[in-house]
Amino acid sequence: MNAEQASGHERPGLVTRALVRGLAWDVGLPLAAYYVLHLAGATDWAALLAAAGAAGCRLLWTAFKGHSLNPFAMLMVIVFGLGLGLSFLTGDPRFLLLKDSAITGGLGVSFLVLAALGHPLTLDAAKTWSPERAGEMDREFHSSAAVHRWHLKISAIWGAGLIAEASARAVLVYLLPIDVMVGVSAALAVTVFAALITWTVWDRKRRRAAWSSSGNG
Repeated sequence: MNAEQASGHERPGLVTRALVRGLAWDVGLPLAAYYVLHLAGATDWAALLAAAGAAGCRLLWTAFKGHSLNPFAMLMVIVFGLGLGLSFLTGDPRFLLLKDSAITGGLGVSFLVLAALGHPLTLDAAKTWSPERAGEMDREFHSSAAVHRWHLKISAIWGAGLIAEASARAVLVYLLPIDVMVGVSAALAVTVFAALITWTVWDRKRRRAAWSSSGNG
């Protein structure tokens, strides 16, 4: 087993769990706050404020725990904060639904841009959930080409998936009635987010199995 295989096979499941939990807290918590309030009949302003607050609490918690700012949580604060600002521009309900696309689309673009710059957000998500292994994860990312490629690939898939979700919503906003689209918008976000997490877990397990098989061979 070479260094790349050893790095990818070391402590099976820990990186996957850290990554999934980090993404669930950093992305899932503010999105859940937003859509739960939306479906409960709260105003768009209140839902966005709750989402930005949830992301802000996550940012403060990780800063207190790890003594450093969480780039992922900070991005969510900025994204929902911008959405909050846009909510004051117009009362058009279709525009408000399109703003949901701007939020997830902006997040997707961030995944792609930062991956292209060599700083995948998935690495940040994993490190914030397991701060005691942050240094080790950084070393693995920079020393193992396999780990490096995997994080960049996962970040690219998340970026493409979120942009596709945003694009689909933008089209459906003008095809469906507003009252129907509110529920569809929430269901679309939950479905895509769950699918991305499921795919991430499956791909990590498949990659570990391939590294292990190659090492044993």
